[in-house]
Amino acid sequence: MTANILIVEDEPAIQELLAFNVNQCGFKATQALDANSAARQINQALPDLVLLDWMLPDTQGVEFARRLRADQRTRNIPIIMLTARTEERDKVMGLESGADDYITKPFSPRELMARIRAVLRRRMPEMSEETVTFAGLSLSPTTHRVTANGAALDLGPTEFRILHFFMTHPERVYSRTQLLDQVWGDHVFVEERTVDVHIRRLRQALEPSGLSGLVQTVRGSGYRFSPD
Repeated sequence: MTANILIVEDEPAIQELLAFNVNQCGFKATQALDANSAARQINQALPDLVLLDWMLPDTQGVEFARRLRADQRTRNIPIIMLTARTEERDKVMGLESGADDYITKPFSPRELMARIRAVLRRRMPEMSEETVTFAGLSLSPTTHRVTANGAALDLGPTEFRILHFFMTHPERVYSRTQLLDQVWGDHVFVEERTVDVHIRRLRQALEPSGLSGLVQTVRGSGYRFSPD
């Protein structure tokens, strides 16, 4: 899955440089010059991570970060704060505003990409390109291949995304609505029962390997991925 990175930076040259490096590393960059335009983009579709400049023309980055953290819909978006401020108290303020990481200017593109990958790996493991293994299953996001006890599985794209999400979030119960948001995406209007159809297809694909029981129905709540 390709992570969508929203770059909120008011200096066009820096913004373009950031977008170039983000795209070069296999992510998808979207751009905003201020907090208001960033808010409009986020209202349309949630990004997977926000690169947020501290000094913006309309609202300080720390205040915008607080607004994102205070909203139920946006509270879990990973945020990396970008700033020329180097004082310890500024770093503390940035982190306390809700930022997951804080990087001071000037910084190298390599360092920034490493920070992005680290935050995504920590906050959104399903966005990682690393191969995931769980209870006899192995899934590679880069090659889009899945094996069950060594045998290759043929999964449709939606079943692949569901399985990847489950394998990176085992043991937790997710409602149909939560799965729609996580797998199909925010602001995508699909009937909740569509989830059941794809869960059934995923189980059918896992059945020959004897692993269909990993996908469990939790009555009245949703689905859980667990070996127990």
